[in-house]
Amino acid sequence: MSKILAINAGSSSLKWRLIEMPTEKVIAKGSAERIGQKLGKIKVVANGEKTERESPVPTHHDAVEMLLKMLTESKIINDFSEIAGVGHRVVAGGEIFHQSTLIDEKVLTQIESLAEYAPLHNPAEAEGIRAFMAALPGVPEVAVFDTSFHQTLPAVNYLYSIPYDYYKQFGARKYGAHGTSYRYVSQRAAELVDQPLADLKMIVAHLGNGVSLDAIKDGQSYNTSMGFTPLA
Repeated sequence: MSKILAINAGSSSLKWRLIEMPTEKVIAKGSAERIGQKLGKIKVVANGEKTERESPVPTHHDAVEMLLKMLTESKIINDFSEIAGVGHRVVAGGEIFHQSTLIDEKVLTQIESLAEYAPLHNPAEAEGIRAFMAALPGVPEVAVFDTSFHQTLPAVNYLYSIPYDYYKQFGARKYGAHGTSYRYVSQRAAELVDQPLADLKMIVAHLGNGVSLDAIKDGQSYNTSMGFTPLA
């Protein structure tokens, strides 16, 4: 069966899950921690067993190589050809990306150009993407943007009470955050109440290291508590 890698890259970490398709079963998960520090750690959890290795992990490229090596050594996968695609969480898509997007060099350059909107996230996510593109050439890479879900906000909700030129010249507007979470939770909520998502109005909370709220109207993001950045 084909498998999908889901990746969440941070400045000093890389979290992942390996998902078997079409069942969507998570067959392995883990992380690379303390990337770029003196002593890093690679963790793999599969079949109820956890394997950890501590060694220097200088870059995201090293983390990806070590991860893929552990996946094959532990026989979680027999060959890289089993990996049908890699999905990457990307925090900031600006007004460029309205949906998940197949990554090529142009898209990757655009992700890097949006670093000023998420300086702690986009550069690390771009580095993670480059690492997987190098390690798995020819395997499709897809970017899933946290901001894309909020591109349905009406102008009355995404514009600030500041000169309009600030928006036109500098892109100063509400972009929102946690959109990937809101998309899933709203769809799942509609399933649980057995109602069409397009007929529902709901308030959804994302509770984690970052906390935000989203008003969803007719299945689309209508207003959200986070603004120009997750801190605004």
